[in-house]
Formats: sequence, structure tokens, C-alpha cells
Amino acid sequence: MAIGQKRSSVGRIAKTLLVNDCLKFTIIVAATASDSAALQFVAPYSGVAIGEYFMGLGLRVLIIYDDLTKHAVSYRQLSLLLRRPPGREGYPGDVFFSHSRLLERAANLLINGSVTALPIVETIQSDLSAYIPTNVISITDGQIFLETELFSRGIRPAVSPGLSVSRVGSAAQNQILKGLAGSLKLELAQYREVEGFTKLGFTLDDATKQLINRGSKLTRLLVQNRFHPVPMDKQILFLYTALNGFLDWMPLELVPLFEAELFSFYNHSIIFFPLRALLRKKKNVIDRVLTVLIIFYFSVYFVRFVWFFFGKEFIFSGK
Repeated sequence: MAIGQKRSSVGRIAKTLLVNDCLKFTIIVAATASDSAALQFVAPYSGVAIGEYFMGLGLRVLIIYDDLTKHAVSYRQLSLLLRRPPGREGYPGDVFFSHSRLLERAANLLINGSVTALPIVETIQSDLSAYIPTNVISITDGQIFLETELFSRGIRPAVSPGLSVSRVGSAAQNQILKGLAGSLKLELAQYREVEGFTKLGFTLDDATKQLINRGSKLTRLLVQNRFHPVPMDKQILFLYTALNGFLDWMPLELVPLFEAELFSFYNHSIIFFPLRALLRKKKNVIDRVLTVLIIFYFSVYFVRFVWFFFGKEFIFSGK
């Protein structure tokens, strides 16, 4: 659902879906910025009607509303034409009812079929307490807040761990990831608190230095390449590696190289085949098994390192 977007942006999304062979099971309903306010207001309701049709056929439907801020603006224009009194921030008082009527049509049927709504809301100067963001947040089951500052620093997806919350919580998570996510949020929250002190040049104690070191490694590990999401089993592997201190001695610049090498070793090693099956089936894996496998990985690469630097010297010297 493209509401008030530029035609070029909609065309770019359609091209991306076509290149990745996804357009055959995707419907794009677009009321672009050049269309009237009435069309922009009605467009998401027509989109969810199409989604409900496929839900009735027993299919899983995902509707992305991009974005509901422009939908609220179009509703405000219609309300002003109808001489309705403006309310908070110039929006009519029933704009909450308009969005709740739209988003609460998302459902999961008992037999088969579901509609999942993913609304996107544009914030002005990252103001999460504005009228439309708070309205949509109160209707939905959670929020993913993206920060411009993180995006500019190259941390992408630029998800803010402090402002992003889920009402569903850990009930929908993988069992192993559920155990890792708690300590991950704690580590990142502590890192965000003391990150500013490093820019001021203060003298830090050893515990704070350790906290900043690990927090910077975790932040770098969460960066993903565009259109290349990391599978669940690999997420568990590198999060376990970072949270248990296996990267504390490594320079920050080498973390992406380590991640690529670890995934390559994980994909091509026979000993990881049973582990991959366990992780993907959401079964609990003993911590010692992961620890032994990661230590084995370091041992293999240490032998390769020693051979690369010293083995050639022995060969050339005739020893």
C-alpha cells in the first residue's frame, strides 16, 4: 500500500520485487502524491479488502502501509473541506478511529488464513510522542523505531534498541534466541549510556572500557547487507559468540571479516550439519556444544595462521 508516495519510489519497489521474483505473488495498490486526497484516504481500505479476500482463501497475507502519516494528512484535508473542527495538532478527533478501523481488520483465522498489518509512520524530527505515531503505536502489537543518527553512522538497519518494543515479547521468539536477546538488549542499553563519554575524552575504568568494547562489537555485528537477511541459525551463532566474550580481544575493524569467515566455516564444515538442524527446529542446544564448536573453529584458523606465516619459512629453508 503506497499512500502519498512518489511514483518513482513505487516503481523502484516494483523493480526490486521483479528482480527477486516476488512480483508474481505481490499486489501494489498505489495512491501517489499526485492523486487526490480522497483517493489517498480510500486506498488502504481497498488494499485490506484485497487482503481479506486472500485470507478467506486460506493464504497468509502481509499488508505494508507506507505510510499512515500521509494517510492522516489526506484525512485532515477531507475533514477541513467538510468543515469538521480540528483537534490536536490540526488533525480531526476521529483520526484514531480511522486508523484503528483499518489496522484492526488484521486477523488470524482459526483454520487457515491470516492478514498481518505492518504500518509505517513518518516522524518529524524523531518525535515519537507526536499525535499520529502515538495513535498507531497504541493500536499495534509493537514498534520498530529507526534513528537517522544510526543510519548516518552506517548502522543499518538503524533500529533503536531502547525505543523499539514488542507487546508480544519473547513468546514468539526462537527458544535459543530468547535466551540471548535478554542479555543483548541489556548490553546495548548499557553501551548507549556510556558511549557519549568516549567522545568527551574522559579517563575510563577497566569495566567501562570492557563495556564499550563489547557494545561496539555487538553493534557492528547487527549490521546487515541490503537485501541479504541473516538466517536464524546464523544469528544465534554469532550472537552467542559475541555475548560470551569470544570477540573481546579482536579489533573492531576485523569483526566483519570474522563474521564472514565464521559463516563460511559454518556452511562448509560437516560437524555443523547436526547443529544447523537443531537450531532451525527451535530445539534447545546446550551451551557447551556451541562453546566447543566455536573453540574448534578458532583452533582450525589458528593452525592455518601459523602455517601461513611460519610453514613457508620452514619449507624454503629446507627444514
